[in-house]
Amino acid sequence: MAMQGNPTVVVIGNGMVGYKFCEKLLAKSTDFNVVVFGEEPRVAYDRVHLSEYFGGKTADDLLMAPTNWYRDNGITLHLGDAVQEIDRASQTVHARSGLVQPYDYLVLATGSSAFVPDIPGVEQAGVMVYRTIEDLDEIKAYAATARSGAVLGGGLLGLEAAKALLDLGVPEAHVVEFAPRLMPRQIDAAGSAMLQSKLEALGLKIHLSKATSSIVGEGKVESLHFGDGSVLEVDMLVISAGIRPRDELAKLAGLDVGMRGGIVVNDEMQTTDPRIFAIGECALHGGMIYGLVAPGYDMAEVVVSQLLRGARAFTGFDMSSKLKLIGVDVASFGDPFIAEPHSRAIVYEDAHNGIYKRINISPDGKYLLGGVLVGDAEAYSMLLQTVNNKLALPPHPEDLILGARGGEEAAGAGVMSLPDEALVCSCEAVTKGMICDAIETQGITDLAGLKKCTKAGTGCGGCVPMVKDLINGVLTAQGAYIKNVLCEHFDYSRQELFDLLKINDIRTYDQALDRFGVGDGCEVCKPAVGSILAGLWNDLIIKQNVIQDTNDRYLANIQKGGSYSVMPRMAGGEVSPEQLIVIGQIARKYNLYTKITGGQRIDMFGAHVSDLPDIWEELVNAGFESGHAYGKSLRTIKSCVGSTWCRYGLHDSVSLAIELENRYKGIRSPHKMKSGVSGCVRECAEAQAKDFGVIATEKGWNLYVCGNGGAKPQHAQLLAADIDKETLVKYLDRFIMFYIKTADPLMRTATWLNKMDGGIAYLRNVVVNDSLGLCADLEAEIALLIANYHCEWRKVVEDPELRKQFTHFVNVPKSKDPTMEFAEMRGQKMSSAW
Repeated sequence: MAMQGNPTVVVIGNGMVGYKFCEKLLAKSTDFNVVVFGEEPRVAYDRVHLSEYFGGKTADDLLMAPTNWYRDNGITLHLGDAVQEIDRASQTVHARSGLVQPYDYLVLATGSSAFVPDIPGVEQAGVMVYRTIEDLDEIKAYAATARSGAVLGGGLLGLEAAKALLDLGVPEAHVVEFAPRLMPRQIDAAGSAMLQSKLEALGLKIHLSKATSSIVGEGKVESLHFGDGSVLEVDMLVISAGIRPRDELAKLAGLDVGMRGGIVVNDEMQTTDPRIFAIGECALHGGMIYGLVAPGYDMAEVVVSQLLRGARAFTGFDMSSKLKLIGVDVASFGDPFIAEPHSRAIVYEDAHNGIYKRINISPDGKYLLGGVLVGDAEAYSMLLQTVNNKLALPPHPEDLILGARGGEEAAGAGVMSLPDEALVCSCEAVTKGMICDAIETQGITDLAGLKKCTKAGTGCGGCVPMVKDLINGVLTAQGAYIKNVLCEHFDYSRQELFDLLKINDIRTYDQALDRFGVGDGCEVCKPAVGSILAGLWNDLIIKQNVIQDTNDRYLANIQKGGSYSVMPRMAGGEVSPEQLIVIGQIARKYNLYTKITGGQRIDMFGAHVSDLPDIWEELVNAGFESGHAYGKSLRTIKSCVGSTWCRYGLHDSVSLAIELENRYKGIRSPHKMKSGVSGCVRECAEAQAKDFGVIATEKGWNLYVCGNGGAKPQHAQLLAADIDKETLVKYLDRFIMFYIKTADPLMRTATWLNKMDGGIAYLRNVVVNDSLGLCADLEAEIALLIANYHCEWRKVVEDPELRKQFTHFVNVPKSKDPTMEFAEMRGQKMSSAW
């Protein structure tokens, strides 16, 4: 709660920078009453990752802190109540609600708004900006019916907006840029050309040197008319032509503002009124507006220092940045445009793989001055540190972008060679020394712990690779060796063991333990190795029954009370009348409870273990196969009826679902997999909530991957759009096998992707672009598994020795468990309460 007698700090604006000011002030002092006014109806959220809102993140996921954080920290918060006037004489602010709030210090964190050029027709319906969550909701709703959309602006935000159009499934997406190249403020002409070719390959249509003269339509946008006389027909237009500082309040209060906008501040972030500060995108420092979040955070730190009588000042900020635009790495650092005679350039260009790298070095060859990276920005962090810390270049500076040849590392390379004062996380002003100290003194060994301790990597995330390298570097220097091992019996990760068992043709758990393990194994490594062996050879899982859990040992899920369930495969949910009759007869004969599952199958519950082979013999004779409901494998591929029956269906979703389920059935994986095929965008099969899902489009199929329902639902992400069936199957083969080979035990595809460096863009590069050169191997490996398919229950039914395993009493094989009890429910049975 506010303390009487403490000075009051009023913050106008509850964006990222306004929130960060409150967080930084609270971390250093509780001697202020803090009052925050927010114009938007929600608390501060992460605009840097705003585009992830289209990838499945909710508005709550993007929050910087929940609403109760403000209350718990004694901050008075007024949401949806914009300040309309600052009375400097009485030191009060007047809100729209009529509230008058006195202040001792005032912090203007009003940010910026989207700049909308004065183009005739800009008021048409379907013309939107890309700025707030409300803007995104409007874009999302409008895109549902749009066949073509354009973005006005080819800078960073424009390309983010273009990605949003692609994510939303707009069939035709255009980018219109006034300048002769994309991202003219960040990268040079050659880098921009490379970026353009990569984006065009992903389906974007780029229009450069285009001056939009009018937006034409009958009440809603229908076309864009350009100064050169050309016309572009579009259904929607997103304007992303830059930002305009929100300086209206400052102007009304008589504070100095710049000719082109922005509240004039000094190095202490004070406006022309020493009790009023401005931070973030509304502040004009040295004639410059800083449009990145990191400088805003630094400004917030300066104001906190001033309030606490410190001496910190803002003297400008490095605007280097690393981005991933629609899956393409783009980075610029230092001075990317400096040219002869002030520098010498070293350029590497690989048109085949879409990679462009340029570094500018001093004329004497001693120092790095800046550069541009497109298509491969892995070296960005170290190159930026080399510029900022004026590190001496190696004898062959080209090693910085080409890598050292001859097996030797470039002189002075590596994060551990940086000085302690090197700024690693610019968003949170965390130095190398602070990170190393946290690792050494607090025993931190992972990224999550370091984020919690120092906040490094919690902003834009660009420093995360370097932070990870520092963790490994310090731990290695301490003599520690951190390794992701399976368990105490196998000193290997699942991925390493997978390769070892494959290379050495290991077929059983005992062979694996003798060759690569110690001891007798445990409940962790036994099923994990069983999964690996199944994923390698697709051999009969029951042959490894000594190392499986109960479900795999008896090829059925054990249920409450000790009985088992029986679930035959019904690919695509399709089942014939004759098969339905057989299921009814079996359920009646063995007194089984029947239920239709969410995966479009019929499950039968309450079977005794000794009845399982007899039940399955009848099912196999009726043409049914094992549904693998008990296995870490493909469960179901749900489908709508598609074009066969539905008047909206674009393609035959049932046939595709059946084809895919029959292709991947029985293939064991690190965790279960579920799938869906929808015949149109109405998505009745819920394909975007599955490990892999397919949605019909007018041009083919869209493939989504790495989603799931369950306790923590996650939307699947688009891997490829408008592909034919042959390409779809090829990408799925690669995706599934890459997952089988690289995921940790019991890791669903969604978690696997979440932990993958580079995320969906990296996965797309591997699976679609074959960036690792693995695709031929992946296709061959899954072909082996498909060729080795067998119905596990058919094998058991036909093998008397295997059938013997399904007994409750070994000495009395025909006797059933007398302790199982059932009760009646709605004309069927249920398990009695334990």
